[in-house]
This record gives sequence, structure tokens and C-alpha cells, in this order.
Amino acid sequence: MTPVPKPTDAAAPLRWLPGWRTLRAYEFAWLRHDLTAGLVLTTMLVPVGIAYAEASGIGGIHGLYATIVPLLAYALFGPSRILVLGPDSALAALILAVVAPLAAGDPMRAVALASAMAVVSGVVCIGAGFAKLGFVTELLSKPIRYGYMNGIALTVIVSQLPKLFGFSVEAEGPHRQLWAFAQGLLSGQWNGTALAIGAGTLGGILLLQRLPRFPSVLVAVVAATAAAAVFDLAARAGISVLGDLPQGLPRPALPIIGMADVAPVLLGGLAVALVSFADTSVLSRVYAARMHMPPAPNQEMIGLGIANLATGFFQGMPISSSASRTPVAEAAGARTQLTGVVGALAIAALLMWAPNLLHHLPSAALAAVVIAAAIGLFEVTDLRRIYRIQQWEFWLSMVCFAGVALFGAIPGIGIAVAIAVIEFLWDGWRPHSAVLGRVDRLKGYHDITRYPQAARIPGLVLFRWDAPLFFANAELFRDQVLAAVASSPTPVRWVVVAAEPVTSVDVTAADIVAELDDSLLAENIELCFAEMKDPVKDKLKRFGLLARLGAETFYPTIGEAVRTYLRSHPVAWEDWEDEAAAPEQQHGPN
Repeated sequence: MTPVPKPTDAAAPLRWLPGWRTLRAYEFAWLRHDLTAGLVLTTMLVPVGIAYAEASGIGGIHGLYATIVPLLAYALFGPSRILVLGPDSALAALILAVVAPLAAGDPMRAVALASAMAVVSGVVCIGAGFAKLGFVTELLSKPIRYGYMNGIALTVIVSQLPKLFGFSVEAEGPHRQLWAFAQGLLSGQWNGTALAIGAGTLGGILLLQRLPRFPSVLVAVVAATAAAAVFDLAARAGISVLGDLPQGLPRPALPIIGMADVAPVLLGGLAVALVSFADTSVLSRVYAARMHMPPAPNQEMIGLGIANLATGFFQGMPISSSASRTPVAEAAGARTQLTGVVGALAIAALLMWAPNLLHHLPSAALAAVVIAAAIGLFEVTDLRRIYRIQQWEFWLSMVCFAGVALFGAIPGIGIAVAIAVIEFLWDGWRPHSAVLGRVDRLKGYHDITRYPQAARIPGLVLFRWDAPLFFANAELFRDQVLAAVASSPTPVRWVVVAAEPVTSVDVTAADIVAELDDSLLAENIELCFAEMKDPVKDKLKRFGLLARLGAETFYPTIGEAVRTYLRSHPVAWEDWEDEAAAPEQQHGPN
């Protein structure tokens, strides 16, 4: 496939318009592939868009609005040539958590709230993209993402179970919804016909999706709609159906919300931004690799943000990339974002000239579509692997899962972020450290706990610190150095800190290093450093620590520090280290 040329300096303004650059390099041979793929994609965009809107607590038509507008916006501003954007099952629980309690059954207020969340998400993503913060979603570890998405999947399924059984419940939070669902079953509120339609649709999707490139959602939904229409199940069996869609295209509207709604909408919009970009960044990287194109995470944020901003001003709802519709576009032969444009125009044509086509679409079938998508969100296989190799990360995932399942999607993402921060701080707060010795027939200096036979140089403590040195671990660093001095088998004259793993030092840590130097000098012990990176030295110079310790106490390698010590302190030790050895061979990773 011919790659799209990178913009030159003369075309620098076009760097924000990847779609325009693609259009300028468009090859006529791609056209039939994009047209065909766009029409195939439409057959999935319609039922899924309606289903996810219903699951989010707003009317199905707004799911179509949130399909048309983002596809057109992303086609111009999005960097991926194949990614499909639109309503997503992972966002349904987040939107519902904000909309349901605030809208109180008012459909217009529900739309305004969802649109306002899309605007907030769009502004956050655009701002983060221009600030080059495309890396932020990488801060959530894989186990935490798994726990969060598994919790979201469970939350979505629980929210759709009553609709699958043909009734509704008034409850907030997954556990309350599950309890209300159980009460509804026991009180006989469920509708057997609706359950048959919903279970049949769900079973059909799950069975047919095993067939490669088969439109399982379309076939199952068409069958359910045909059955409801032929047998007039809405009138005869009392099942709920979609009804007529409003005719016409989405009109621009400013999402007006009350002051009391601002805080939950802001929080919900931030959560949507984080989740949607996390999903989009992973998916865009996958397809960039497949198409032999470099990933563009910051432009991806901008494209996603503009798509959300646009749908928020056209009565839509927050959107994300789709891990189910993108493969459909790829399998159908999509070459560029023209595929999404064709899909958007086809849906617009449906709303203009055939809005009654989906009148008999059963609500239970829409619930089945959402449940099938949520089932696909569950991650079990890799969690089993994580349990085998590192159980504490598995239990972190379970805590995150429980947080979402018990408290809901919005608090759940707060729990996920908090766990991610704690995990990050814990790794830096209590890092690994080692006293080093020499092992026969093995170059370098190595951890004496892993090599008990390692010999230690009389009067010299070689101490390695395997982390940045900052406020949370600085006191531990001091205590560990003093403990190494106290446990030395010979009276200590020098302490050499192997600082190659130390990537940063802050003011608090620098002050504690100064205190450590005072403590060691009181015992006639000199503190030195080896293999410290120049940027870290620059910080120490600004902090005044380099001048205090003396530049001569910083050595390029551990071997050089050892040789200097042996020249100034004659001890019974044969230094057979090769002076020409590469720095990385002077000490091992153990």
C-alpha cells in the first residue's frame, strides 16, 4: 500500500489535517474498496449505534447522530486511515452513571447531559493532544486496565438484563440494579416473548460471530425485527420496540445543563476522555503497525477530541474507537477514511428517506447487541497468565474490578487511577537495592544476596540503588546505606553508590544525601558515586550537592572507583578487573 507522504514545512498547517493529506494522495484504485466497505460497515453501524445509545440512557436516534458526525470529523482530523469511531459499549456505563440519576426520566435533559459529557471529553482530548500528552494512558498498567474493563463489562451486562427480559428497573449502581432485576423476576414482571427474542438474538450473534467476515449483528437484528413485524409482537405480546425515528439530519444544538449538573458532567467527561483515548490509542497502534505507518498518539487525541466535540454540538453522545466495527471495515477492504464517510452518508440517507425502516426493532434485541459486545470486553486468559507469574498484580486487577462492580463506572475509574498511582509510588517507594561483591570468573560486581560466595573489598562498600531517588524513598536510601556500612565485615573507609539506575534526584533526596554525607564523615567514611548519568549530575550541581561532595568523588565506572580506592588504601586485594571492559560489564544486573 502506498504510504501517505509526510507534510513538508511548506505544508506545515496541514499537519493537523491528516485526512486532507490522504485525499491529496488518494489513488483511484482504492475507491471501489472504500465504497464497498462503507456500505458493509453501515449494516453494523445502525443497530450498534442505536443499541449503545439506548444502553446509555438516551434515545436511539442520538446514537445515529453520534455515528454520523464523528465519522465525518475524524475523516478529516484523525491520523488513522482505517479506525472507525462511534458509540461504544465501554462508554455506555460511564454515560448512564451520569445521565440516569440527573435526567430523572426527562429525555431532552438526558441528551443535553450526554452531549455536554462529549464536549468535556472533546476539550480534554484536544488540550492533551496539543500539550503532547498522548503518553498518559500508558500510565495504567495492563492488570489495572483488565480489572477496569472487566468491571465495565459486568456493569453493562447488569444494566441490560432487565431489558433483555422485557421490563425495566429504577436503580443506580450495579449491585442495586442486580437486586432490582432479581426482584422483578420474582414478581413476574418479565415478558416471555421479549426474553425469547432477546435470548435468540444474543445466541445468534455469539454463534454467527465465529464465522469469519460474517455480519452476525446485522443478521440477528434483522431476524428479530422481521419476527416482531410479521407477528405484530408489540401489540400481541406487549414487547417494547424502537418505534419511528425522527426524520432528518442532526441539527446543531448547544448542550445546556444546570449548575448542579456541572460537577458530575465534568467528572464523567474526564472519565470518558481517559477510557476512550486508552482504547483508541491501543487500537490505532495496532492498525498503524498493520498498515506500516508510524503511530501518532498526540494527533490521535486531537482527532478523537474534535470528533467528540462535534458530536456534542449535534445532539450526540461521547464516542470512542470501535474494536468491533474497525475489523469489519478492514475485512471489507477499506483503504482510507472514505469508508467511514460513506457509512455516515448512508445513515444520513436512511434518516432522510426511510426513518420508519427500524420501527419494529425490539428493545430486547438491542439489549442483546450490547450484552454481546460487553461479553467481548472480558479478559480472562491473560489474567490467568498474570496470576501464574505475579499474583499481587492479579489481585490489583481484582480490586479494580470490584471497585467498578460495586460502586459503578465513574467511581471505578477513580479507583483505577488511584491504584495506578499507588502502584507507581510503591515501586519507587520501596525499590530494590544491593551490596555488591566480586564473583570468581564473572566480570563485574554483583548482588551478594544472589551470590553468597562473592568477595567484598576490605573497607569498601559498593552499594547499588535501583530506582530514582526522590522524597518517598530518600530516607530508605539513607537507612539502607547505613545498614550496609554497619553490616560490613571490615571497618568501612569508603561507600561507593552505583548510581547508574538512578534516573532522577529531587530536592528532598539531595538534602538527605547531604545528611548521609555528614553521618558518614563523622565516622571518617567518604561517600562517592559511580556511573551517575550527566542529567542527574546537573541536578546535583543546581542543588549545590556536587560542590559539597566534590567532583572528584564521582567516577565514570565502578571499576575506576575501585582502582582509585585501592591506590589510596592499600588492602589485601587483587584487582583483576579489565580496565577496558565496557561500562555495562563493570557490574551486573543482579
